[in-house]
Amino acid sequence: MDTSGRFQRRNPRPDSSSSSSSSSSSSNRSRSTPAKWSSLAPPTRKSGPNSDDATRHGRTGKEEPIDLSDPPAIVGTCPFMCPEGERAQRERLRDLAVFERLHGNPALSSPSLAVKKFCRTITTKQVHTSDIRPLPVLADTLAYLLNLLDSAEHPFEVIHDFVFDRTRSIRQDLSMQNVVNDQVIHMYQEMVKFHVISHYKLRSCSSSTDASSLHYLNMEQLTKTLASLFNLYDANQSSHTACGNEAEFRSFYVLLHLGSNSQPMGESLSLWFRHVPSLIIHSKEMCFARELLRFFRIGNYKRFLYAIAEASYLQYCIIEPFINEVRVLALSCINNGGYKLHPYPLAHLAKLLMMEVSDLESFCNACGLETCTDEQGNKLLPTKQTNFSRPKGGFQRFSFRGFKRFEREL
Repeated sequence: MDTSGRFQRRNPRPDSSSSSSSSSSSSNRSRSTPAKWSSLAPPTRKSGPNSDDATRHGRTGKEEPIDLSDPPAIVGTCPFMCPEGERAQRERLRDLAVFERLHGNPALSSPSLAVKKFCRTITTKQVHTSDIRPLPVLADTLAYLLNLLDSAEHPFEVIHDFVFDRTRSIRQDLSMQNVVNDQVIHMYQEMVKFHVISHYKLRSCSSSTDASSLHYLNMEQLTKTLASLFNLYDANQSSHTACGNEAEFRSFYVLLHLGSNSQPMGESLSLWFRHVPSLIIHSKEMCFARELLRFFRIGNYKRFLYAIAEASYLQYCIIEPFINEVRVLALSCINNGGYKLHPYPLAHLAKLLMMEVSDLESFCNACGLETCTDEQGNKLLPTKQTNFSRPKGGFQRFSFRGFKRFEREL
């Protein structure tokens, strides 16, 4: 994905062999050369996980934690997106995802289609190097998976479910090899972007009975992938520079605290900020996130909604679920604080809430408020209505003025 947030297309090399690299622990190896493998492992924070052990559709799995004290135990030699043994076994069991089937045959795949699944329980002592993919193969596999997101042949939740599992497997292979360099950081950023965009798109999959579960599990993996990415930043950081887009990715953690019950990784912001470099703290992206969170917490709905215009499209994907929550607060304040004999013009209210008038009318009705029309045909909102309430089933996705610039990216 480029700096604008778009996924970059790369031609995967699933069938090409990748020579294995020797892996010796060396303290003087340069970490700034992305083409070389680094034995430097990122430190493990006590306050945040850096391995994935979450439940996925009833299955639990653990990735090897990244530990600075342990040298790399494995250097993968598998030249394909999926080890040949696993592919053959899954062909026999007819355990192939729709994207892995050759000519639609559920019992036949190929090296250019099959992608290694996430394993529920695995350690470096139980695996062979021929089952682990080296960094070049993992990079090509990730590019192949992200290109699937542009497919129009399947619903997004079907694509998401496949990419979700296979990117976990990529992180698992990276974790077991303890590779830390600029290329690995870029790969983690790409995987975070996948989860952030999914955070937005899965909310539109209301027709799926599993949408709520998918959204929860996606959020779980988003926070875990972010935690690992932050550890990689810390292990690869320089005192005077930051990784590309690091400020924006750090800001995601702050934005995930929007909402009354948000505590994404079990660590308070005040403690988390102590680990963040000063250069990042004072960046434009972090200042925006902190300001937006402050507006949300003090209930300044006007400045919150207006500030969203400064968001990047990835930041907007995280913010979007909270927009209607802030609009409800604004509508409640206007209804309770307005003068009964002077109804509030919907045109003015629409500008305040960054909505179209037609959507605003539906929004008011969803909150139990009635609208009216004056003699000139202007639509109004009578205040002091007693039937105001928040819909129990939540809101539909209403428009947001200025959203078109985000829509081009999404």
